[in-house]
Amino acid sequence: MMKTYAVIGDPIDRSLSPNIHNAAFKELGLDCAYIAYRIPKGDLEDGIEGLKKIKISGFNVTIPHKVDIMKFLDKVDEDCSIIGAANTVSNNDGKLKGYNTDMDGFLEPIKRRNIVIKNLNALIIGSGGAARAIVAGLAKEGINTITIANRTKENAIALCEFAQKMGTNANSISLGEIDDHSSKCNLIVNATPIGLKNEPSPIKVETINQDTVVYDIVSMPMNTDLIQKSKKIGATVIYGYEMLLGQATRAFEIWHNTKAPYEAMKRAVLGGF
Repeated sequence: MMKTYAVIGDPIDRSLSPNIHNAAFKELGLDCAYIAYRIPKGDLEDGIEGLKKIKISGFNVTIPHKVDIMKFLDKVDEDCSIIGAANTVSNNDGKLKGYNTDMDGFLEPIKRRNIVIKNLNALIIGSGGAARAIVAGLAKEGINTITIANRTKENAIALCEFAQKMGTNANSISLGEIDDHSSKCNLIVNATPIGLKNEPSPIKVETINQDTVVYDIVSMPMNTDLIQKSKKIGATVIYGYEMLLGQATRAFEIWHNTKAPYEAMKRAVLGGF
């Protein structure tokens, strides 16, 4: 019997997840289908009931439901409870279990390049759900220090406290202070949507150099202003699609208990551009 999977969120029309997972099913000859299912902000409870009715095998969760979904889960894994958000759910006979693959998804391309996190000082721009998962991942890997820059100072302070609870040196700054700090950091992460609409880079790239690792989690467009300028300088760049791919392969492995076909999934992502 065919198994069905989905991604839920709003907006959902530009999601690359159906391409990625359907390519993986095809590659491994699995009798499965993956769809995008729009659930507006206030309709999560009804949406989940609908998914249970059609006996959905599993689903991914994106904006704006990653935190609210926690209320409707029967069980969560450790990363989920640390981060306080879920982006992957499995359904076993109507029992929903939540996972958070943001952390592993974020770390995967860093590890793939053999970059040693322990030695790094990170600057993270943004303090939303993705930033929280990123902080948790870096803390778990023993990062040296984390500086958090955000428009709303209270949110940056809260995320800073979260990092400190995880045993990491952390401090918060305002967006106006970014350029003073970016030259002291050798890992710079844009964890905001800045770049989605081709906006200019959130930092002055003159403050970075060839030894800087620049990671932009915006996956579309692939070459954001920050990525383009960082490449020109000769910095190591990590694309948003790589995090997306890291998340997707981890979700695939949770659902199917088998190694994800990374190359086939990567081709599907890049084909989406």
